[in-house]
Amino acid sequence: MCVVNRKKTVHLVSLGCAKNLVDSEVMLALLENAGYGVVEDPAYAQLLLINTCGFIQPAVEEAVDEILRLSEYKKKDPDKLLVVVGCLVQRYGRELPDELPEVDLFTGINGIAEIDVLIDGQIRRNTTSLYVSRPKYLMDSSLPRRLSTPFFQAYLKITEGCDNRCSYCLIPFIRGKLRSRSISDLIIEAKRFDQEGVRELNLIAQDLTAYGNDLSGSTDLVLLLRRILDETMIPWIRLLYLYPTTTSEDLLELMAAEPRIVPYLDIPFQHVSDQVLKRMNRRYNRKDLENLIRRIRHYLPDCALRTTLLVGFPGETADNFDELIDCLQRWRLDHVGVFQYQDEEECAAYELEDKINEEEKKERYNRAMAAQAAISADNAQKYLGKVESVLIEGVSAETELLLEGRTRFQATEIDGCVYIADGRANPGDIVPVRITETHTYDLVGNIIGQGVD
Repeated sequence: MCVVNRKKTVHLVSLGCAKNLVDSEVMLALLENAGYGVVEDPAYAQLLLINTCGFIQPAVEEAVDEILRLSEYKKKDPDKLLVVVGCLVQRYGRELPDELPEVDLFTGINGIAEIDVLIDGQIRRNTTSLYVSRPKYLMDSSLPRRLSTPFFQAYLKITEGCDNRCSYCLIPFIRGKLRSRSISDLIIEAKRFDQEGVRELNLIAQDLTAYGNDLSGSTDLVLLLRRILDETMIPWIRLLYLYPTTTSEDLLELMAAEPRIVPYLDIPFQHVSDQVLKRMNRRYNRKDLENLIRRIRHYLPDCALRTTLLVGFPGETADNFDELIDCLQRWRLDHVGVFQYQDEEECAAYELEDKINEEEKKERYNRAMAAQAAISADNAQKYLGKVESVLIEGVSAETELLLEGRTRFQATEIDGCVYIADGRANPGDIVPVRITETHTYDLVGNIIGQGVD
Protein backbone atom coordinates (compact mmCIF):
# COMPACT_ATOMS: atom_id res chain seq x y z
CA MET A 1 0.00 0.00 0.00
CA CYS A 2 1.39 3.41 -0.95
CA VAL A 3 -0.15 6.73 0.06
CA VAL A 4 1.90 9.76 -0.92
CA ASN A 5 -0.65 12.55 -0.96
CA ARG A 6 -1.24 12.78 2.77
CA LYS A 7 0.63 15.24 4.96
CA LYS A 8 1.78 12.70 7.55
CA THR A 9 3.50 9.63 6.08
CA VAL A 10 5.51 6.78 7.58
CA HIS A 11 7.92 4.19 6.20
CA LEU A 12 8.45 1.33 8.64
CA VAL A 13 11.19 -1.32 8.59
CA SER A 14 10.72 -4.32 10.89
CA LEU A 15 13.81 -6.43 11.63
CA GLY A 16 14.18 -9.71 13.51
CA CYS A 17 11.65 -12.31 14.55
CA ALA A 18 7.87 -12.72 14.28
CA LYS A 19 7.50 -11.43 17.84
CA ASN A 20 9.12 -8.19 16.69
CA LEU A 21 6.78 -8.13 13.72
CA VAL A 22 3.76 -8.11 16.04
CA ASP A 23 5.22 -5.08 17.82
CA SER A 24 5.68 -3.38 14.44
CA GLU A 25 2.05 -4.09 13.55
CA VAL A 26 0.94 -2.43 16.79
CA MET A 27 3.05 0.66 16.12
CA LEU A 28 1.86 0.91 12.54
CA ALA A 29 -1.78 0.83 13.63
CA LEU A 30 -1.19 3.46 16.34
CA LEU A 31 0.41 5.74 13.77
CA GLU A 32 -2.35 5.17 11.22
CA ASN A 33 -4.87 6.07 13.91
CA ALA A 34 -2.83 9.24 14.47
CA GLY A 35 -3.26 10.16 10.81
CA TYR A 36 -0.16 8.70 9.17
CA GLY A 37 -0.33 7.12 5.74
CA VAL A 38 1.99 4.23 4.95
CA VAL A 39 4.50 4.59 2.10
CA GLU A 40 6.74 1.94 0.63
CA ASP A 41 9.33 4.42 -0.63
CA PRO A 42 11.23 6.13 2.23
CA ALA A 43 11.84 9.13 0.00
CA TYR A 44 8.14 10.02 0.39
CA ALA A 45 8.00 9.45 4.18
CA GLN A 46 7.92 12.20 6.76
CA LEU A 47 8.64 9.57 9.43
CA LEU A 48 11.28 6.84 9.04
CA LEU A 49 10.70 4.17 11.70
CA ILE A 50 12.92 1.12 12.34
CA ASN A 51 11.98 -1.64 14.77
CA THR A 52 15.29 -3.31 15.58
CA CYS A 53 16.64 -6.65 16.77
CA GLY A 54 19.65 -6.70 19.10
CA PHE A 55 19.78 -10.36 20.07
CA ILE A 56 23.16 -11.23 18.51
CA GLN A 57 25.94 -9.26 16.83
CA PRO A 58 24.87 -9.97 13.23
CA ALA A 59 21.40 -8.61 14.10
CA VAL A 60 22.98 -5.52 15.67
CA GLU A 61 25.05 -4.95 12.54
CA GLU A 62 21.99 -5.38 10.32
CA ALA A 63 20.08 -2.82 12.41
CA VAL A 64 22.91 -0.28 12.28
CA ASP A 65 23.24 -0.75 8.52
CA GLU A 66 19.51 -0.13 8.10
CA ILE A 67 19.65 2.98 10.28
CA LEU A 68 22.52 4.38 8.21
CA ARG A 69 20.70 3.51 4.98
CA LEU A 70 17.59 5.42 6.01
CA SER A 71 19.68 8.28 7.38
CA GLU A 72 20.71 9.03 3.80
CA TYR A 73 17.11 10.06 3.08
CA LYS A 74 17.20 12.35 6.09
CA LYS A 75 20.38 14.00 4.79
CA LYS A 76 18.53 14.89 1.60
CA ASP A 77 15.48 16.06 3.55
CA PRO A 78 16.38 17.23 7.10
CA ASP A 79 12.69 17.66 7.95
CA LYS A 80 12.28 13.88 8.04
CA LEU A 81 12.13 12.24 11.48
CA LEU A 82 14.29 9.14 12.01
CA VAL A 83 13.08 6.95 14.89
CA VAL A 84 14.69 3.75 16.20
CA VAL A 85 12.70 1.38 18.42
CA GLY A 86 13.09 -1.98 20.08
CA CYS A 87 15.72 -4.46 21.17
CA LEU A 88 18.81 -2.60 19.93
CA VAL A 89 17.80 0.43 21.98
CA GLN A 90 16.86 -1.67 25.00
CA ARG A 91 20.27 -3.37 24.89
CA TYR A 92 22.59 -0.41 24.27
CA GLY A 93 20.56 2.51 25.58
CA ARG A 94 22.68 5.55 26.38
CA GLU A 95 25.49 4.55 24.02
CA LEU A 96 23.37 5.08 20.91
CA PRO A 97 22.85 8.87 20.66
CA ASP A 98 26.60 9.46 20.44
CA GLU A 99 27.15 6.55 18.04
CA LEU A 100 24.18 7.39 15.78
CA PRO A 101 23.63 11.16 15.87
CA GLU A 102 21.51 10.91 12.72
CA VAL A 103 18.63 9.52 14.78
CA ASP A 104 16.04 11.88 16.30
CA LEU A 105 14.34 9.51 18.72
CA PHE A 106 15.40 6.26 20.38
CA THR A 107 12.95 4.23 22.46
CA GLY A 108 13.14 0.79 23.99
CA ILE A 109 10.47 -1.85 24.48
CA ASN A 110 8.15 0.28 26.60
CA GLY A 111 7.82 2.84 23.83
CA ILE A 112 5.97 0.46 21.52
CA ALA A 113 2.52 1.11 23.00
CA GLU A 114 2.98 4.89 23.02
CA ILE A 115 4.97 5.41 19.86
CA ASP A 116 2.41 7.89 18.49
CA VAL A 117 2.68 10.05 21.62
CA LEU A 118 6.49 9.93 21.68
CA ILE A 119 6.74 10.91 18.02
CA ASP A 120 4.25 13.72 18.42
CA GLY A 121 6.36 15.09 21.27
CA GLN A 122 9.58 14.68 19.30
CA ILE A 123 8.26 16.78 16.43
CA ARG A 124 8.31 19.73 18.83
CA ARG A 125 11.96 19.20 19.83
CA ASN A 126 15.27 19.93 18.13
CA THR A 127 17.44 17.53 20.13
CA THR A 128 17.79 13.76 20.15
CA SER A 129 15.56 11.99 22.66
CA LEU A 130 16.17 8.64 24.39
CA TYR A 131 13.55 6.67 26.32
CA VAL A 132 14.74 3.44 27.95
CA SER A 133 13.51 1.88 31.17
CA ARG A 134 13.08 -1.55 32.71
CA PRO A 135 10.98 -3.56 30.21
CA LYS A 136 7.35 -3.80 31.35
CA TYR A 137 5.50 -3.69 28.02
CA LEU A 138 2.93 -6.42 27.39
CA MET A 139 0.57 -5.98 24.49
CA ASP A 140 -3.15 -6.53 24.96
CA SER A 141 -6.22 -6.67 22.78
CA SER A 142 -7.05 -3.01 23.38
CA LEU A 143 -4.06 -2.03 21.25
CA PRO A 144 -4.75 -1.76 17.51
CA ARG A 145 -2.85 -3.93 15.02
CA ARG A 146 -2.34 -3.47 11.32
CA LEU A 147 -1.50 -6.94 10.02
CA SER A 148 1.47 -7.00 7.67
CA THR A 149 1.06 -10.71 6.99
CA PRO A 150 -1.35 -11.97 4.31
CA PHE A 151 -4.98 -11.66 5.43
CA PHE A 152 -5.27 -15.41 6.01
CA GLN A 153 -2.38 -15.65 8.47
CA ALA A 154 -1.64 -14.03 11.83
CA TYR A 155 0.65 -14.31 14.84
CA LEU A 156 -0.76 -14.40 18.36
CA LYS A 157 1.93 -13.34 20.84
CA ILE A 158 0.90 -14.84 24.15
CA THR A 159 3.78 -13.79 26.42
CA GLU A 160 6.60 -11.29 26.68
CA GLY A 161 10.04 -11.88 28.20
CA CYS A 162 11.53 -15.12 29.50
CA ASP A 163 12.67 -16.70 32.79
CA ASN A 164 14.75 -19.60 31.38
CA ARG A 165 18.15 -17.87 31.70
CA CYS A 166 20.01 -19.88 29.04
CA SER A 167 23.66 -18.89 29.26
CA TYR A 168 23.89 -17.75 25.62
CA CYS A 169 20.65 -15.76 25.50
CA LEU A 170 20.03 -12.03 25.95
CA ILE A 171 16.24 -12.17 25.96
CA PRO A 172 15.78 -11.81 29.77
CA PHE A 173 18.23 -8.87 29.69
CA ILE A 174 16.50 -7.18 26.75
CA ARG A 175 12.84 -8.18 27.12
CA GLY A 176 12.66 -8.80 30.88
CA LYS A 177 10.96 -11.43 32.98
CA LEU A 178 8.09 -13.62 31.76
CA ARG A 179 4.80 -11.75 31.41
CA SER A 180 1.74 -13.66 30.21
CA ARG A 181 -1.42 -12.22 28.72
CA SER A 182 -4.69 -13.44 30.19
CA ILE A 183 -6.69 -16.08 28.37
CA SER A 184 -9.69 -13.75 28.10
CA ASP A 185 -7.56 -11.08 26.44
CA LEU A 186 -6.03 -13.55 23.99
CA ILE A 187 -9.47 -14.91 23.10
CA ILE A 188 -10.64 -11.39 22.19
CA GLU A 189 -7.79 -11.11 19.70
CA ALA A 190 -8.20 -14.66 18.37
CA LYS A 191 -11.92 -14.08 17.74
CA ARG A 192 -11.10 -10.86 15.94
CA PHE A 193 -8.74 -12.76 13.65
CA ASP A 194 -11.41 -15.39 13.04
CA GLN A 195 -13.93 -12.73 12.01
CA GLU A 196 -11.34 -11.19 9.65
CA GLY A 197 -10.85 -14.49 7.80
CA VAL A 198 -7.57 -15.72 9.29
CA ARG A 199 -7.02 -19.37 8.33
CA GLU A 200 -3.75 -20.00 10.14
CA LEU A 201 -3.07 -18.75 13.66
CA ASN A 202 0.55 -19.03 14.80
CA LEU A 203 1.01 -18.95 18.57
CA ILE A 204 4.37 -17.39 19.43
CA ALA A 205 6.41 -16.59 22.55
CA GLN A 206 9.97 -17.03 23.72
CA ASP A 207 8.67 -20.26 25.29
CA LEU A 208 5.03 -21.22 24.69
CA THR A 209 5.12 -23.88 27.42
CA ALA A 210 5.95 -21.24 30.05
CA TYR A 211 2.64 -19.50 29.33
CA GLY A 212 0.77 -18.80 32.56
CA ASN A 213 3.64 -19.61 34.94
CA ASP A 214 3.48 -16.03 36.23
CA LEU A 215 -0.31 -16.00 36.59
CA SER A 216 -2.39 -17.29 39.45
CA GLY A 217 -4.69 -20.27 39.02
CA SER A 218 -4.39 -23.07 36.49
CA THR A 219 -3.70 -20.96 33.40
CA ASP A 220 -1.54 -22.87 30.92
CA LEU A 221 -1.06 -23.50 27.20
CA VAL A 222 -3.49 -26.43 27.05
CA LEU A 223 -6.29 -24.42 28.65
CA LEU A 224 -5.64 -21.56 26.24
CA LEU A 225 -5.74 -23.88 23.24
CA ARG A 226 -9.03 -25.42 24.38
CA ARG A 227 -10.59 -21.96 24.60
CA ILE A 228 -9.31 -21.00 21.14
CA LEU A 229 -10.71 -24.25 19.72
CA ASP A 230 -14.06 -23.69 21.43
CA GLU A 231 -14.48 -20.02 20.58
CA THR A 232 -13.08 -19.75 17.04
CA MET A 233 -13.34 -21.65 13.77
CA ILE A 234 -9.79 -20.97 12.59
CA PRO A 235 -8.84 -24.22 10.79
CA TRP A 236 -5.08 -24.25 11.39
CA ILE A 237 -3.48 -23.48 14.76
CA ARG A 238 0.32 -23.77 14.85
CA LEU A 239 2.64 -23.83 17.86
CA LEU A 240 6.04 -22.17 17.53
CA TYR A 241 8.83 -22.34 20.15
CA LEU A 242 8.27 -24.84 22.97
CA TYR A 243 10.73 -25.88 25.69
CA PRO A 244 11.64 -29.60 25.55
CA THR A 245 11.01 -30.66 29.16
CA THR A 246 7.77 -28.70 29.54
CA THR A 247 6.14 -30.03 26.36
CA SER A 248 3.54 -31.97 28.31
CA GLU A 249 1.61 -35.19 27.83
CA ASP A 250 -1.62 -33.18 28.09
CA LEU A 251 -0.55 -31.02 25.16
CA LEU A 252 0.31 -34.02 22.98
CA GLU A 253 -2.99 -35.70 23.84
CA LEU A 254 -4.90 -32.54 22.90
CA MET A 255 -3.05 -32.27 19.59
CA ALA A 256 -3.81 -35.93 18.82
CA ALA A 257 -7.52 -35.33 19.49
CA GLU A 258 -7.84 -31.96 17.72
CA PRO A 259 -6.91 -31.90 14.01
CA ARG A 260 -7.19 -28.11 13.92
CA ILE A 261 -3.94 -27.95 15.90
CA VAL A 262 -1.62 -28.85 13.05
CA PRO A 263 0.80 -31.76 13.65
CA TYR A 264 3.86 -29.54 13.84
CA LEU A 265 6.08 -28.70 16.81
CA ASP A 266 8.96 -26.24 16.88
CA ILE A 267 11.08 -27.25 19.89
CA PRO A 268 14.58 -25.74 20.05
CA PHE A 269 16.99 -28.42 21.35
CA GLN A 270 20.12 -26.21 20.91
CA HIS A 271 22.37 -29.26 21.38
CA VAL A 272 22.31 -32.95 22.30
CA SER A 273 25.49 -33.35 24.37
CA ASP A 274 24.89 -33.46 28.14
CA GLN A 275 28.13 -31.55 28.67
CA VAL A 276 27.23 -28.74 26.28
CA LEU A 277 23.60 -28.53 27.44
CA LYS A 278 24.76 -28.10 31.03
CA ARG A 279 27.05 -25.23 30.02
CA MET A 280 24.14 -23.71 28.10
CA ASN A 281 22.03 -23.90 31.28
CA ARG A 282 19.39 -25.93 29.47
CA ARG A 283 17.39 -28.03 31.93
CA TYR A 284 17.58 -31.43 30.20
CA ASN A 285 19.97 -33.99 28.75
CA ARG A 286 20.10 -36.18 25.67
CA LYS A 287 18.03 -38.91 27.30
CA ASP A 288 15.26 -36.39 27.94
CA LEU A 289 15.30 -35.45 24.26
CA GLU A 290 15.16 -39.09 23.22
CA ASN A 291 12.13 -39.62 25.45
CA LEU A 292 10.44 -36.48 24.15
CA ILE A 293 10.80 -37.55 20.52
CA ARG A 294 9.49 -41.00 21.42
CA ARG A 295 6.43 -39.51 23.16
CA ILE A 296 5.67 -37.13 20.30
CA ARG A 297 5.83 -39.90 17.74
CA HIS A 298 3.64 -42.10 19.94
CA TYR A 299 0.85 -39.54 20.13
CA LEU A 300 1.43 -37.89 16.74
CA PRO A 301 3.06 -40.35 14.32
CA ASP A 302 2.90 -37.87 11.42
CA CYS A 303 4.02 -34.81 13.40
CA ALA A 304 6.64 -32.62 11.73
CA LEU A 305 9.40 -31.86 14.21
CA ARG A 306 11.45 -28.72 13.86
CA THR A 307 14.39 -27.71 16.04
CA THR A 308 17.31 -25.30 16.18
CA LEU A 309 20.89 -26.23 17.04
CA LEU A 310 23.76 -24.05 18.16
CA VAL A 311 27.23 -25.18 17.05
CA GLY A 312 30.60 -23.89 18.24
CA PHE A 313 29.47 -23.23 21.80
CA PRO A 314 32.39 -22.71 24.23
CA GLY A 315 33.79 -26.09 25.22
CA GLU A 316 32.05 -28.01 22.43
CA THR A 317 34.52 -30.77 21.58
CA ALA A 318 34.83 -32.70 18.32
CA ASP A 319 33.20 -35.64 20.11
CA ASN A 320 30.31 -33.43 21.27
CA PHE A 321 29.74 -32.32 17.70
CA ASP A 322 29.96 -35.87 16.34
CA GLU A 323 27.29 -36.80 18.90
CA LEU A 324 25.07 -34.08 17.46
CA ILE A 325 25.50 -35.40 13.92
CA ASP A 326 24.80 -38.94 15.12
CA CYS A 327 21.53 -37.82 16.74
CA LEU A 328 20.46 -36.01 13.58
CA GLN A 329 21.03 -39.22 11.61
CA ARG A 330 19.03 -41.31 14.08
CA TRP A 331 16.20 -38.91 14.86
CA ARG A 332 15.46 -37.92 11.23
CA LEU A 333 13.90 -34.59 12.18
CA ASP A 334 11.86 -32.81 9.51
CA HIS A 335 13.25 -29.29 9.83
CA VAL A 336 16.46 -28.12 11.50
CA GLY A 337 17.89 -24.63 11.74
CA VAL A 338 21.61 -24.50 12.54
CA PHE A 339 23.29 -21.41 13.97
CA GLN A 340 26.85 -20.54 14.90
CA TYR A 341 27.38 -19.43 18.49
CA GLN A 342 27.84 -15.68 18.91
CA ASP A 343 29.86 -14.47 21.90
CA GLU A 344 27.74 -11.72 23.47
CA GLU A 345 29.35 -9.80 26.31
CA GLU A 346 26.21 -9.51 28.46
CA CYS A 347 25.61 -13.28 28.44
CA ALA A 348 26.90 -15.75 31.05
CA ALA A 349 28.48 -17.84 28.27
CA TYR A 350 30.82 -14.94 27.52
CA GLU A 351 32.79 -15.89 30.65
CA LEU A 352 33.21 -19.54 29.62
CA GLU A 353 36.60 -20.82 28.57
CA ASP A 354 37.57 -22.98 25.58
CA LYS A 355 36.09 -20.73 22.90
CA ILE A 356 35.81 -22.23 19.40
CA ASN A 357 37.50 -20.28 16.60
CA GLU A 358 35.43 -18.87 13.74
CA GLU A 359 36.85 -21.24 11.13
CA GLU A 360 35.94 -24.31 13.19
CA LYS A 361 32.44 -22.95 13.92
CA LYS A 362 31.83 -22.43 10.22
CA GLU A 363 33.10 -25.91 9.37
CA ARG A 364 30.79 -27.50 11.95
CA TYR A 365 27.88 -25.40 10.70
CA ASN A 366 28.47 -26.58 7.13
CA ARG A 367 28.71 -30.23 8.20
CA ALA A 368 25.47 -30.04 10.21
CA MET A 369 23.62 -28.29 7.39
CA ALA A 370 24.81 -30.84 4.83
CA ALA A 371 23.81 -33.74 7.06
CA GLN A 372 20.33 -32.31 7.60
CA ALA A 373 19.86 -31.50 3.90
CA ALA A 374 20.30 -35.18 3.07
CA ILE A 375 17.85 -36.14 5.83
CA SER A 376 15.28 -33.56 4.70
CA ALA A 377 15.49 -34.78 1.10
CA ASP A 378 14.97 -38.35 2.26
CA ASN A 379 12.10 -37.40 4.59
CA ALA A 380 10.33 -35.57 1.76
CA GLN A 381 9.94 -38.85 -0.12
CA LYS A 382 7.20 -39.94 2.29
CA TYR A 383 4.88 -37.32 0.75
CA LEU A 384 5.28 -38.55 -2.82
CA GLY A 385 1.90 -39.63 -4.22
CA LYS A 386 0.01 -38.56 -1.09
CA VAL A 387 -2.79 -36.02 -0.95
CA GLU A 388 -2.09 -33.24 1.54
CA SER A 389 -4.10 -30.20 2.58
CA VAL A 390 -2.30 -27.08 1.36
CA LEU A 391 -2.90 -23.47 2.38
CA ILE A 392 -2.58 -21.41 -0.80
CA GLU A 393 -0.48 -18.28 -0.37
CA GLY A 394 -0.73 -16.95 -3.93
CA VAL A 395 1.28 -16.83 -7.13
CA SER A 396 4.80 -18.19 -6.68
CA ALA A 397 7.67 -15.76 -6.30
CA GLU A 398 9.65 -18.06 -8.61
CA THR A 399 7.30 -17.86 -11.61
CA GLU A 400 3.80 -16.58 -12.36
CA LEU A 401 3.01 -19.97 -13.89
CA LEU A 402 2.82 -21.63 -10.47
CA LEU A 403 0.83 -21.16 -7.32
CA GLU A 404 2.57 -21.54 -3.97
CA GLY A 405 1.37 -22.82 -0.62
CA ARG A 406 2.24 -24.83 2.47
CA THR A 407 1.17 -28.11 4.03
CA ARG A 408 0.37 -28.46 7.70
CA PHE A 409 3.97 -29.64 8.11
CA GLN A 410 5.55 -26.39 6.86
CA ALA A 411 5.59 -23.15 8.82
CA THR A 412 5.68 -19.83 7.02
CA GLU A 413 9.05 -18.18 6.35
CA ILE A 414 11.19 -20.88 8.00
CA ASP A 415 10.35 -24.12 6.14
CA GLY A 416 9.90 -25.09 2.51
CA CYS A 417 6.77 -24.70 0.41
CA VAL A 418 4.56 -26.51 -2.10
CA TYR A 419 4.57 -25.39 -5.73
CA ILE A 420 1.22 -26.00 -7.45
CA ALA A 421 1.73 -27.02 -11.08
CA ASP A 422 -1.94 -27.59 -11.95
CA GLY A 423 -5.25 -26.36 -10.60
CA ARG A 424 -6.83 -23.09 -9.50
CA ALA A 425 -7.31 -21.64 -6.04
CA ASN A 426 -7.34 -18.30 -4.27
CA PRO A 427 -4.98 -17.09 -1.55
CA GLY A 428 -6.27 -18.35 1.79
CA ASP A 429 -7.94 -21.44 0.34
CA ILE A 430 -7.06 -24.79 1.89
CA VAL A 431 -7.14 -27.34 -0.92
CA PRO A 432 -6.22 -31.02 -1.42
CA VAL A 433 -2.99 -31.40 -3.40
CA ARG A 434 -1.47 -34.60 -4.69
CA ILE A 435 2.32 -34.45 -4.32
CA THR A 436 4.04 -35.35 -7.58
CA GLU A 437 7.65 -34.30 -6.92
CA THR A 438 9.86 -33.85 -3.88
CA HIS A 439 13.00 -31.77 -3.44
CA THR A 440 15.28 -31.17 -0.46
CA TYR A 441 12.95 -28.69 1.22
CA ASP A 442 10.09 -28.11 -1.24
CA LEU A 443 7.29 -30.17 -2.75
CA VAL A 444 5.44 -29.98 -6.09
CA GLY A 445 1.86 -31.07 -6.64
CA ASN A 446 -1.52 -30.66 -8.35
CA ILE A 447 -4.84 -29.57 -6.89
CA ILE A 448 -7.25 -32.48 -7.18
CA GLY A 449 -10.58 -31.16 -5.92
CA GLN A 450 -12.49 -28.53 -4.01
CA GLY A 451 -11.16 -26.58 -1.02
CA VAL A 452 -11.29 -28.23 2.41
CA ASP A 453 -11.41 -26.98 5.98
